This record gives sequence, C-alpha cells and structure tokens, in this order.
Amino acid sequence: MSLPPTMPLLYLLDNIHVLQHFEPLEMMTNFETNNRYDVRNNLNQMVYFVTEDTDDYTRNTYRTLRPFVLRVTDCMGREVMTMQRPFRCTCCCFCCSSCRQEMEVQCPPGVTIGFVSEHWNLCRAIYSLQNEKRESMLKVRGPCSTYGCGSDSVFQINSLDGVSNIGSIVRKWNGVLSTMADADHFEIHFPLDLQLQKKAMIFGACFLIDFMYFERSAAQPNHQHHH
Repeated sequence: MSLPPTMPLLYLLDNIHVLQHFEPLEMMTNFETNNRYDVRNNLNQMVYFVTEDTDDYTRNTYRTLRPFVLRVTDCMGREVMTMQRPFRCTCCCFCCSSCRQEMEVQCPPGVTIGFVSEHWNLCRAIYSLQNEKRESMLKVRGPCSTYGCGSDSVFQINSLDGVSNIGSIVRKWNGVLSTMADADHFEIHFPLDLQLQKKAMIFGACFLIDFMYFERSAAQPNHQHHH
C-alpha cells in the first residue's frame, strides 16, 4: 500500500488528540459552518489539520445527518487522507442496511483503504472497521448510556472475536464548554506497533462518531444518536 510521505507519522504515535474548533458564528446565527479540527500529539505538537468540505445548502439542510467530505492535510498543506460519508436515509427501519451510517477512508486521496460501517444495536454504538475489500478488521463498541452528559464517553476498539482490547476513542467531557459549544475533544489510543492501515481506520472512525453522537446543531440541540 502506497501512503503519502507524512502518513507514517502515525507509526510514531500511540495517542492522538483531536480538537474541534469552536465556531462562534454557529452560536450567534444558527448557521451551520464547516467543521474544522486540529490533530495533535501528546506534546501538543500539530500533526494534521482536518477540514470539512461540504456546501452551505447541504450542511444547513441535513445538519448532523449531512453527507460530508473531510480533508486531512499535513503541516505543509498536503492532503494526505480524505474521508467521505454518503447520505443515508434514516426514515426506515433501524435494522435496514440502507439506513446504517458508513464512511469511506481514502489514503492517499482517491485510493480507498477501508470503511467505517455502523451495525444496528438497540442501546449502543457498534461499528466494524473494514479494509478496502469490506473485510472486517476491528470492532468499535460504544457505551450504553446517554452520550456527553457529565463524563467521558469511551468507544472501545476490540479484536473481531471481542477478546482483545486494541485501543479506544474517548470523547472528553469538558464541562461547560461541552454543554454550551460544539467544540469536542477526542483522545485516540492504540498500540504503537499497530498496522498503519488499522491506525488510519481508527482515526477515521473518530469523525463519524463525532457527527453521529456529538455534533450540535440549531435543529437538534441535544447530543444524541440521530436516527
């Protein structure tokens, strides 16, 4: 697999901080803007920038359910990864496959390395992290509770048999900031020697989780699973 020159930075990391930018325009006008994130290491050094590339009509019509494109760039401004979420209707039965959320991860842009695919579950978030052939590699299991209310929300990364805990995606509770503003902070943990493709897929899963569970909008003022 040919990867952009700065993607192997993930090889050197076992912990990533994803910090969403606070957008005051959204609070003042209820106009949904493109999401932006900083990706930093444990020393608070910038690793990547992530910017949503979605048109105004789509963002403000579909809000948290919107299809989106996220572009990951390095500190030199080179795009190293692209994440795409197609629109999925949520009006059908929960267990219908056409209603389940999915995101494609490309690295480098234009070359698919895998998919983050939602699995229907009555009380918790369940995802499979799949390779480019849609073969499952890892599972993501979210908490069975109300999301974002007074404590961290931990999404465990497990092996397919559920025996081994590979890592986690943790949405940090930031007190009043979490309540009043759409400015989420995630910590991603995985083994230092984990395969780069799997690290990239765990990284990508963080953003689908953010949109599905923690994205705040004027039309949907509470953090919830939007089905």
